Amino acid sequence: MKKKTVSLFLIVSFAFSTLAQNKDAILGKWLNASGEGQILIYKKGEHYFGKLIWLKKPDDEKGNVKLDNKNPNSSFKSRPLLGLELLKDFTYEGDGIWEDGSIYDPKTGKTYSCKMSMISSDKLDIRGYVGISLLGRTETWTRVRE
Repeated sequence: MKKKTVSLFLIVSFAFSTLAQNKDAILGKWLNASGEGQILIYKKGEHYFGKLIWLKKPDDEKGNVKLDNKNPNSSFKSRPLLGLELLKDFTYEGDGIWEDGSIYDPKTGKTYSCKMSMISSDKLDIRGYVGISLLGRTETWTRVRE
């Protein structure tokens, strides 16, 4: 009886520690669906953010650093794409889902509501949408292993 109680306690403890760590499972480097960029997802307080840390082609056709030239705010058009915060203000909702954040698309200069869902430890679905989640697009990012 004592052996079963100890075993049950260990299993329950392990399960709770796994669930407690689950909200931070998203942290790390992710390769976007096109393979053109890597995004580092990190945490500030209880919210999750992501910034562009690598570009396959960091320079434009003239050899200059790529800038955020599609941004509708003219004061942001001269900032470099590398280091740009693309994901903002996500909260963990449970079951491998982060919501209530936004994603910025530097190719169009548009910002969308966004939801992220981990489909495995190495795959992350990113769904950007306007209004409701049904009106959007999903792409799958892959974890970058060091």
